[in-house]
Amino acid sequence: MRIDLHCHSTASDGTDTPAELVRNAAAAGLDVVALTDHDTTRGYAEAIAAVPEGLTLVTGAELSCRIDGVSMHMLAYLFDPEEPELLAERELVRDDRVPRAHGMIAKLNELGVPVTWEQVARIAGDGSVGRPHVATALVELGVVPTVGDAFTADWLADGGRAFVEKHETDPFEAIRLIKGAGGVAVFAHPGAAKRGRTVPESAIAKMAAAGLDGIEVDHMDHEPETRARLRELAGELELLTTGSSDYHGSRKTCVLGEYTTDPEVYGEITRRATGASPVSGTGGGHSF
Repeated sequence: MRIDLHCHSTASDGTDTPAELVRNAAAAGLDVVALTDHDTTRGYAEAIAAVPEGLTLVTGAELSCRIDGVSMHMLAYLFDPEEPELLAERELVRDDRVPRAHGMIAKLNELGVPVTWEQVARIAGDGSVGRPHVATALVELGVVPTVGDAFTADWLADGGRAFVEKHETDPFEAIRLIKGAGGVAVFAHPGAAKRGRTVPESAIAKMAAAGLDGIEVDHMDHEPETRARLRELAGELELLTTGSSDYHGSRKTCVLGEYTTDPEVYGEITRRATGASPVSGTGGGHSF
């Protein structure tokens, strides 16, 4: 089985529609794919309706969090999307994205970059607007060659010249909300040092004690030695370990199924979840 538990669609900052994502996942030979858009579940209905035969869809979201000044992301799997507390928090984070984008545009204008809200809104489409959309605008304007090149101190990285903070959830509160909605909580790319400061292991240990289910180990932003240490840490803390592509369509270089999750770990995730169940395409799917 090939299982990819971290993918994005046009409901946030990916370039595949939710329907295209599940079709492309099947075409890439995946058996299971997770839809984990940033702070939103708006892609669920379209993705569920389009799940092809032989593929199983895991519904989820990637929640924006911050601890001690360090941004981090929490993957939430198979939670009840209508549970009111988690829904309210997702909406609070999502709604703060628009004024944040306006703030980044204003800073870029001050730096002489002629980006506009209309340009960023066009790029975002119906998705939750975020830094990748502003970064894409910089690529369109020829300011940087790739989206990744926009995430530097010169431009949009944390603390960068055009960076603007947004509302982010305390990770301990995120864990509480995810578990309260029947979901499973996995810390996304915890060792991605190229993105900026990372959360210390002592804080991960405290999250584990608070109910964190796992950490994403196999990821494009983790060097081999980082993966080895994270796998060791997961063993020490009795956490699940996942692997995922963090696919964003053409916005990033990663491809579907570039890293995958062990079937036994996936089975444990589905056993722990009580808020929702995986959705199998007609005639397909797997049962654990």
